[in-house]
Amino acid sequence: MHELSLAQSLLDQLIDLAKEHHAVRINRVSVTLGPFSGVVRDSFEFGFNALKQSLEIARGAELELETPDPVYLCLDCGKVSVIPFSLPSDRLELAMTSHYPKKCPWCCLNRLSPKGGTELILNQVEME
Repeated sequence: MHELSLAQSLLDQLIDLAKEHHAVRINRVSVTLGPFSGVVRDSFEFGFNALKQSLEIARGAELELETPDPVYLCLDCGKVSVIPFSLPSDRLELAMTSHYPKKCPWCCLNRLSPKGGTELILNQVEME
């Protein structure tokens, strides 16, 4: 479970920032997890919440995780599109089939390549 080591690294970074700014408490942490980062959101959040308990300065920190929708480049028409992981409920039956291909909204072909989305970014920290 590499999410635990990522959560520990985040907490280490937060402690360093708190020391640098002479803070005594970390209240809120905002993080972006890219949709193709390979990080399991629930595991990362669980690891963060478990590890922060041993740190007085971070014990009350609230973790806000943002996971943006994935962005794809169509290899046929060259357009870049945001294609959400979830479908509207009226198209849910399409997602239930095991071979449902994502398609480019411009040319309707399915040769899509992920564009970015591998990031794990510390956006903001609130401390006092």
